[in-house]
Amino acid sequence: MRHFLEIDDLSKEEILEVLKLSSADSFTKVLSGVSVGLVFEKPSLRTRNSSEAAIYQLGGLPVSMVSGEVGIDKRESAEDVARTLGSYHKFIGARVFSHSTLVRMVSAVDALGLDVGIINLLSDQAHPCQALADLATIRNHLGFGKGVKVAFIGDSNNVARSLALGCLSVGVSVAIASPEKYWFSAAERRAFQSQGSVEFHSDPVRAVSGANVVYTDVWTSMGQEDDREVRLTDFQGFTVDSQLMSHANGDAIIMHCLPAHEGEEITREVLESSASVVWEQAQNRMHVMRGLFLFMSGVRPRS
Repeated sequence: MRHFLEIDDLSKEEILEVLKLSSADSFTKVLSGVSVGLVFEKPSLRTRNSSEAAIYQLGGLPVSMVSGEVGIDKRESAEDVARTLGSYHKFIGARVFSHSTLVRMVSAVDALGLDVGIINLLSDQAHPCQALADLATIRNHLGFGKGVKVAFIGDSNNVARSLALGCLSVGVSVAIASPEKYWFSAAERRAFQSQGSVEFHSDPVRAVSGANVVYTDVWTSMGQEDDREVRLTDFQGFTVDSQLMSHANGDAIIMHCLPAHEGEEITREVLESSASVVWEQAQNRMHVMRGLFLFMSGVRPRS
């Protein structure tokens, strides 16, 4: 069984297969008679609902657990949690604070020879299921390839990382604008640039210039609440508002992985504008989860 911890665990061809499976009108009930364990160390709206709905649509039973019920590395180790859940479920999805927790869970189930796939539902390093939904949304409106540019405005965080890796994999160019202290490391920026067309800016206007997609995310993620006031100051000028959007292509779409903090990273006017596709993007979370479970179960799209 394969695992899915980051978007680049899939090749370009495999990403396209997942997206094709996601858009199918009919699908095999590949999870009939089996269950999927879903562990949430962090609160969740879209991830939990989209995962549970997709599992149900595929005939499976979602079993969701919040942090206090599991207590990873408090009540018992991440390894023991993975080995226990792997004895019951076909897949384990986990939304965790530390990416290393997922790596340890993978090592534990693999060492025991369990036929169970572990899926990253969000970590501090990556948000690959969100990236799949982002790619599905971009494909629906623009397609992939040369001439399509995505501008990400905000913290160089887990969402930005997975989005960039996914876009570069399918041939979409990327521009990321953050205050310089929030940039990816020099080594990671070089790694991105070796994979395709990607730019890094401290000026959001330069990033959105000519962009077909303008994407933003919260400036203060869960676990960074103590830095909130500092971040509000540091990110002044990075709000996606109508003035910033005037520098993008006239038909540019607006994306946000949600939840949105109105008046911080985005204005309500822009979020509710005709260019906004954030609700379609949110719905695509469910479709790509269905496609991912189908793919990881060995189903391949019809040619």
